[in-house]
Amino acid sequence: MKSPAPPRKRNPGESRQRILDAAARHFGEAGFDGARVDVIARTARINKQLLYHYFGNKDALFTHVLERAYQQLREQESALNLDGLPADEAILALVNFTWKFYLSHPDFIRLLNSENQMQARHLKRSRRIAAINAQHLKIYRALIARGQREKTVRGDLDPLQLSINIASLGFFYLMNRHTLSTVFKSDLNSERMRRKRLAVMRDVIGRWIRADRK
Repeated sequence: MKSPAPPRKRNPGESRQRILDAAARHFGEAGFDGARVDVIARTARINKQLLYHYFGNKDALFTHVLERAYQQLREQESALNLDGLPADEAILALVNFTWKFYLSHPDFIRLLNSENQMQARHLKRSRRIAAINAQHLKIYRALIARGQREKTVRGDLDPLQLSINIASLGFFYLMNRHTLSTVFKSDLNSERMRRKRLAVMRDVIGRWIRADRK
């Protein structure tokens, strides 16, 4: 008679990852108020008490989800090879990157939308969010300064406004694509319309940053 298999050892890192994956999907679909810890625990195949052990409560879990989402965005952004491009082209590469990140991480924009409805209460309490985003505007400042030396980027360009413009051109479109598609009788979620949107975003930002802009 075979001896019973030894019990599977708990892997805290793997368990936390499953919880965060499940929470990101559920918070993205249901919003903070509509999300249920029971559903997250069941989806993650985790005992609810263990979820509370790792994350404390629903608010703390949502904060961790937001922090991880920003961490993924900023790590990928920082890994871009922008130094080999002229500064104006590097800025357009950031337009491409931001758009593609939104498309491949649909939960991210829904999480941000939910957090904005709560007036950023979780991000205000986060001890990590400032450090996570610390390099973001430095990248933009460096590109603008280099673009001015290369005489391809206008001298009065504000890095914060550049960041907001790039984000908002994609964020608004994707957050409102269902209503806009219905109102204008056009499938804004189709591959053709997504390509067209990216071309428009590049054109808008490219014209706005030009050194010879009148």
